[in-house]
Amino acid sequence: MPAGVNMEFTFWFSLIVFLLSLNGAIRIVVGRRKIVRLSDVTPVRATNALRVSIIFSALNEAETIEPALRSMLALDYTNLEIIAINDRSTDATGAILDRISREHPVLRVLHITELPTGWLGKNHALHQGAAIATGTYLLFTDADVLFDPTAISRAVARCEQERLDHLVVLADLIVRQNLLAMLLLNGYVFMYSRHRPWKVRTSKKHHMGMGAFNMVRNSAYRQAGGHRALALEVVDDIMLGKLMKLQGHSQEVLHAAGMVTVEWYRNAYEMMKGLEKNSLAMLDYQAARLLPLSVLILALRYWPWIGLFTTDGAAWWLNLASLVVGLSMFVDLLRSTPWSRWCLLYWPVVGLASLFIIWRGVVLTLMRDGINWRGTHYALSELKRNHH
Repeated sequence: MPAGVNMEFTFWFSLIVFLLSLNGAIRIVVGRRKIVRLSDVTPVRATNALRVSIIFSALNEAETIEPALRSMLALDYTNLEIIAINDRSTDATGAILDRISREHPVLRVLHITELPTGWLGKNHALHQGAAIATGTYLLFTDADVLFDPTAISRAVARCEQERLDHLVVLADLIVRQNLLAMLLLNGYVFMYSRHRPWKVRTSKKHHMGMGAFNMVRNSAYRQAGGHRALALEVVDDIMLGKLMKLQGHSQEVLHAAGMVTVEWYRNAYEMMKGLEKNSLAMLDYQAARLLPLSVLILALRYWPWIGLFTTDGAAWWLNLASLVVGLSMFVDLLRSTPWSRWCLLYWPVVGLASLFIIWRGVVLTLMRDGINWRGTHYALSELKRNHH
């Protein structure tokens, strides 16, 4: 290729990368500031508050379940029931739940010993919990989530004030490893780019769900088909949001801002293993989508680095500007967390690390012809057939 043509190509390619990077960064930086903070909502104080049922499943959660459950029991909400489903645990989880239930009648414990065909374990457990729930609102959460005492009072207030059928709260994440922090920041970029949670309230195209905090109006949940409609959905929390939105129910996403906290993973290795089952599902079981996604990520994240050493003139400045824009976006996201600033040292490689995690999950799912989760193998054909 003649030098002039090559210089022209690198300039225009660098310009396109810069414009895409700038547009994406502005969208995320501006968009996430439109999301209301749960901590800014005035809590419900009425003595005749609507009943809320907190529902969570636990499989071998003996190490983390008691602190999480104690935080639920410390909630200041006046009309509450807690339904804990011990889903085939082989450790002390069931015994811990039974002991605490004897101290606190508000806690109902359901023990499941077998998994029916055609269900993912967690989805089946939540379905069983919802079947006996009596609340006007159902809060689906996880067995390791910690709540501020006013979290439910604030959430119900928001639902009632805004007439919401589904409230999603983006939990604050406890992170102790810098590489994990950077991977999670990259996950935020993916989540904000794909779901645009600030648009969920007003757009029919956008939806959201979060395993740590999915609060639904009981009547709307049942009308939408509940977890029976999600029996084999691997990313059940996000798909619950999609199901509610498809049925025309109102939805909003809030930032927890200290009200809901969870340690999702303890390190980057746990994150890689945890996302193993999700990777292909997040692509709607269309592995072919991974190639253009990878090309896009490599172009946006790594062409500017290459361009710093292979271009000059206007193209060089455009590549430098792309890197500044990208780093500034991550710095802005990091400022909203208490995580160590040293995690930014991993910024140059986090795109490649994230791609490796996704590719690994997809390849393993294809090689295994499905996923292995909680001791059960689910065939890929069955998962695809039941995916919405």
